[in-house]
Amino acid sequence: MKNLICFICALMGFVSAQAASYDNPDTLVVSRDGTGQFRNISDAIEVCRAFMEYHKVIYVKKGTYKEKLIIPQWLTNIEICGEDRDNTIITWDDHANIKADISPLTAQGPSQKIGTFRTFTLKIEGSKITLKNITIENNSARLGQAVALHTEGDRLTFINCRFLGHQDTIYTGNAKTRLFFDHCYIEGTTDFIFGPSTAWFENCDIFCKANSYITAASTPKDVPYGYIFNNCRITINQKVNKVFLGRPWRDYGYTLFMNCELPRGIAPEGWHKWREGADKTCRYMEYNNRGEGADTSKRVAWGRQLTKKEAMKITREAVFSINDTWNP
Repeated sequence: MKNLICFICALMGFVSAQAASYDNPDTLVVSRDGTGQFRNISDAIEVCRAFMEYHKVIYVKKGTYKEKLIIPQWLTNIEICGEDRDNTIITWDDHANIKADISPLTAQGPSQKIGTFRTFTLKIEGSKITLKNITIENNSARLGQAVALHTEGDRLTFINCRFLGHQDTIYTGNAKTRLFFDHCYIEGTTDFIFGPSTAWFENCDIFCKANSYITAASTPKDVPYGYIFNNCRITINQKVNKVFLGRPWRDYGYTLFMNCELPRGIAPEGWHKWREGADKTCRYMEYNNRGEGADTSKRVAWGRQLTKKEAMKITREAVFSINDTWNP
């Protein structure tokens, strides 16, 4: 027993020393072929120090990384940068109707379904996190909701990333948190951008794979901004002919499309109220869009067309100033 205790203590000391050796701003390299410091992204995340004040880059070489990842709440100032956006892929395949023993405290047995919010491929709980040049994918069968990206942290930035999935591809999970998506590609079927966060999408490509709904905002009443799509391009599958810009998951949902390209196939009504009464509170707006789908003559009466003066006030500085002066 004494020898076992000594061995465990020695092992813990070794692990601690390994983590301490990475307690610096140096870049960590991840490569599936073994040529980096780590073969798995989770191992690189594990050695990062809590509440870092310096910028730490995890550089991920091309490859497919089948990992279900969590960036915990105590990690900050991390950048995960892929070598090549389309060929650096983090993938998992959970969907909401998978049956599993979730937790001894809550599960009713091994037949309990895991539900939407446990299906993520990548969950970001920490703040001041950046992703660049990388693909986040949920490639489950189309048997239920399947989240690729689940966010809870504030001041999250996504640059030149792809988010692949079907229903519920991106879940922005916390109110009053701010997200910035720049030159990203996002695809899905139903409600594939949903949640209560404030998120700005700039120059993004949004691909609709089925007749359904792009967004399902649940912006709280006291939060002034929800989802803003600026200079984005909406494209649709060849067989798709009726896509709604959004429907409110909760009352007061906020979504704005401005300066965007809307193709033929966008539902003439533009928006769907989901349930009775939701149209009385939701905040759905458009401004200066173009393309066949931008015709507003048959839009629902409760969707608004902004004036130029109103639109000029909606800037990243204004939108992201709900907590502080952050402007990615």
